[in-house]
Amino acid sequence: MVPSLALLASPLLGAAVWAPVARVLADHGWHTMICVAAPPIRTGQDALDAFVATLPTEQDLVVVPHSNAGVYVPELVMQRRVVGAVFVDAVLPPGRGYVPLAPPAFLDLLGEKVDDDGLLPVWTSWWDEVDVMELFPDARTRARVEVEQQQLPLSYFESVLPIPQGWDDIPGAYLAFGDTYAAERDRAVQRRWPVSTLSGGHLHMLIDPEKVAAELVALIRGLGFDSLTS
Repeated sequence: MVPSLALLASPLLGAAVWAPVARVLADHGWHTMICVAAPPIRTGQDALDAFVATLPTEQDLVVVPHSNAGVYVPELVMQRRVVGAVFVDAVLPPGRGYVPLAPPAFLDLLGEKVDDDGLLPVWTSWWDEVDVMELFPDARTRARVEVEQQQLPLSYFESVLPIPQGWDDIPGAYLAFGDTYAAERDRAVQRRWPVSTLSGGHLHMLIDPEKVAAELVALIRGLGFDSLTS
């Protein structure tokens, strides 16, 4: 089976976070698309609708969500021809029930940043500058990513999404960047999914796109899929 790869960007960010990896994958014969939740996004349903609208209806897809985009995979499995998923430093939803758009402990931090209109600042403003600088290989890349950021309301993160039962019957894998999503990685191990870890920050795909692409290809092939040129 030769599926297309759908790289899903967090609704907080945009296509620039995946662009270097997408180029590498395309150069190696993978049909690759970058999917974003185009603004305005105010609710989880808005983001889900935006993702669904970007995904083709007549192609087999391996979805590759990053960060908060992971919460949308269960419903995408139901609405599109998703045959596999590789979560990349991303939220990994449970097999049933509900998934919060932010963990409860994180909501306290976000609540300190919200403005009078209920909006949060853009994502790179959430963190100390010294930490943000390390996420990017250079100022030009940072500028490309930052210009695509969108402000989301705090209410977005206070909501939950229902999980359709059976979504994780598809083959899955997990690629972590360091230990930020260690709990998610552990759950992937418990599901007996292929798991890999690269040492790096949350946007490591910008720092070393070749290595990230190679790890993705290894995991995707481990799920039984291959590229157009293999």
